[in-house]
Amino acid sequence: MSVSSAFVGAKLEALPVRTTASSSAAPRSRLAAPIRRNWGMIKCEATPDALADPENAASSLSALEQLKASATDRYTKERSSIVVIGLSIHTTPVEMREKLAIPEAEWPRAISELCDLNHIEEAAVLSTCNRMEIYVVALSRHRGVKEVTEWMSKTSGIPSSEICEHRFLLYDQDATQHIFQVSAGLDSLVLGEGQILAQVKQVVKVGQGVVGFGRNISGLFKHAITVGKRVRTETNIAAGAVSVSSAAVELALMKLPEASHSTARMLVVGAGKMGKLVVKHLAAKGCTKMVVVNRSEDRVSAIREEIKDVEIIYKPLTEMLICIAQADVVFTSTASETPLFLKEHVVDLPPVVPNVGGLRLFVDISVPRNVGACLNDLETARVYNVDDLKEVVAANKEDRLRKAMEAQAIIAEESKQFEAWRDSLETVPTIKKLRAYAERIRGAELEKCLSKMGDDVPKKTKKAVEDLSRGIVNKLLHGPMQHLRCDGSDSRTLTETLENMHALNRMFSLETEISVLEQKIRAKVEQTQVNSLSTILAFRPPVCE
Repeated sequence: MSVSSAFVGAKLEALPVRTTASSSAAPRSRLAAPIRRNWGMIKCEATPDALADPENAASSLSALEQLKASATDRYTKERSSIVVIGLSIHTTPVEMREKLAIPEAEWPRAISELCDLNHIEEAAVLSTCNRMEIYVVALSRHRGVKEVTEWMSKTSGIPSSEICEHRFLLYDQDATQHIFQVSAGLDSLVLGEGQILAQVKQVVKVGQGVVGFGRNISGLFKHAITVGKRVRTETNIAAGAVSVSSAAVELALMKLPEASHSTARMLVVGAGKMGKLVVKHLAAKGCTKMVVVNRSEDRVSAIREEIKDVEIIYKPLTEMLICIAQADVVFTSTASETPLFLKEHVVDLPPVVPNVGGLRLFVDISVPRNVGACLNDLETARVYNVDDLKEVVAANKEDRLRKAMEAQAIIAEESKQFEAWRDSLETVPTIKKLRAYAERIRGAELEKCLSKMGDDVPKKTKKAVEDLSRGIVNKLLHGPMQHLRCDGSDSRTLTETLENMHALNRMFSLETEISVLEQKIRAKVEQTQVNSLSTILAFRPPVCE
């Protein structure tokens, strides 16, 4: 028995039928034809008996036939939803965000695991120091959100109930507008900062080739990149705006007496991207000397070559505590997953001189944090993390709001274009079905014609007849195909295209929506059963010939 026939004979367990009154029906796609039926969810479970017993397999209806017979129109009444399950600096403390954070190297694994969930088709992860957001295409909003939340709980160790207290949920157009706002820098602590756009680009770069980073999600993020670029170009929103590292420098200078800005001793721990930006912004603010602690000297030398007019002194990690004792302000930006500085490391350090405020300042822009909050218990030190950067963002509010309003107009326009593009994708299954339908008729009629012509027909004649049949079919399909293709940019054309799609579905009984359902269910069930099938087949007895 083949794997596919084994799959068809899988044991089925019917869950209770759920009916919904029309007054409280779930949101329905405006594009799908209305269907009024009660339906039941089918749970498919492969068992050795079902696979090994052909009679049992033959007597059991396939999962797909059961789905059709039980009128499972939940997924045909509403198309898959784009959903964002997010926790950001606006809603979630840093202690929780650092547990939820997923390193870039783990994004492909996370996408794969998310798409293994029963109601998730596509996925993407946007994990930065300020946000942890999961973008998915879900077959069911409610079930998809539940599954993703449970997955986040499992991977982070945070109870689902606690995640639910801090998360935000956005669907479809709201989700689209959100990622566009994020990419444009409107959701950042510092308006228009360019680092988030680079991070959105990185999501696309990492997602390339990953199976679960599908057409809808990849299209969403690519469009978000376009929006981010357009907003910055047309509104000049980035003018005067700073990144998180620049905000960290401004915060430190806000806490120091103004007279000490040029004399305060600056220490930067970590020479990665963020550390390099801190050095650049310190130099831009007039700092002419600083110490950089890093694992190796290569990166520090590269920074020194780029910033010529500043004295940059390299120190290895082994001298880190000595350097802290000689610094007034310490910026930390490393990838360490455990704190580098706790109370016991700082309590016995010599005090900072009064002319620089009398306090040793730690500005920690790392997630997970490099500096323990316990340092705030000391009278000689103060710690600031990414959540404290809100002070810097408060400046120039009126100009920020004006530029944000301009950016929102662009985002609204681009959101309509993206939704129109996504709507236009609904015609693709109809195009495929119509061509397959015509090809079946052509093939059958060609076979009849050739059989009547006899066996002694030259190959050249047969080919001419076949080419003639293909030409006729292609010319007949040309008109309908043209009316099913739309780039989504013209709403009038899009509306007509979708009307044409539904008309062709009715005229030719293409059952496009049911076929889409079949593909979705088949893909999800085969995905969840492949391990069980492999195990069972490995123990099947050999067939004697």
